[in-house]
Amino acid sequence: MSEIRVGLVGYGTAGAVFHAPLIHATPGLNLAAVVTRDPDRAAEVAEKYGATAVKDADELWPRCDLAVIASPNRTHVPLATAALNAGRPVVVDKPLARTAQEARDLVDLATKKRLMLTVFQNRRWDGDFLTLRRLVAEGALGDVYRLESRFERWRPVPKGGWRESGGEDEVGGLLYDLGSHLVDQALQLLGPVREVYAESDVRREGVSSDDDSFLALTHANGARSHLWANALAAQLGPRFRVLGSAAAYVKHGLDVQEERLRAGATPHDPGFGADPEEQWGTLGTIDSVERVRTEPGSYLDFYQAVAASLSTGSAPPVDPRDVVDALTVIEAARRSATEHTVIRIH
Repeated sequence: MSEIRVGLVGYGTAGAVFHAPLIHATPGLNLAAVVTRDPDRAAEVAEKYGATAVKDADELWPRCDLAVIASPNRTHVPLATAALNAGRPVVVDKPLARTAQEARDLVDLATKKRLMLTVFQNRRWDGDFLTLRRLVAEGALGDVYRLESRFERWRPVPKGGWRESGGEDEVGGLLYDLGSHLVDQALQLLGPVREVYAESDVRREGVSSDDDSFLALTHANGARSHLWANALAAQLGPRFRVLGSAAAYVKHGLDVQEERLRAGATPHDPGFGADPEEQWGTLGTIDSVERVRTEPGSYLDFYQAVAASLSTGSAPPVDPRDVVDALTVIEAARRSATEHTVIRIH
């Protein structure tokens, strides 16, 4: 197909900050329609993207060749199911589902329908993670035996909304939100997980879902990952501290792309994914450390790969079976935190 019409379900933070700008910036993709009942948002999508606002998903399917689900987490599975049954390939924002079985069922349905299904695990294209993967591939760290990875924030006053106030049915909390990225990156870097230990707490008044979670993963190769997702970190730890037999890589600060998208920048702006030099990580040992330039972050690569997959039949940017594995770890973490025990994954 020469131009792929994209239908976007949801125009909150995920839809407005991430998906719509990235779709609009991708050659071959045309943001044709958006599901929103908010008149201000409807006016915005028409003005910025020339997209038509529709009131529900049933109106969307005939208007698109690709469906992008960026609605609240609890709606991901039913909407993705409806899109696939309508014959549309699907991009789903993370988390794909609440359980690994729900995710597995979606993968099976997409396979049966011979339709692309992929998940917006955009943090695979963070500049710091791209840098880390390059260093590991080059052998700069030697054998990696410990990954420490954090998404920490200082938000003592809750922002409100379903992510913080919703219960289990809303699929809220940091474990499903930032934890989806932390676990996905750990699996990508160090492979399958065999044991999971987790601590998950609610620290702030007025919050119903976890806002302070820690996971300890033992990988099949013997390496370990320690992962933190915290909304009440008064002083932030390093984004990455990765220890290997030959050297360590330490990186502070978050990838810059989200901040720049929120500020209205586009992926085609010069230096869009470039990390400031003062935030570059360090590589080495206590005897000798050097600054390492951060690879440019590139969320646009995700949607370029989506377009290529639909046009040429190449692999989608994220294999949804990877996400089934990540959700298996997250489910084990929730059980571990509840039962105060180590959970073994078979």
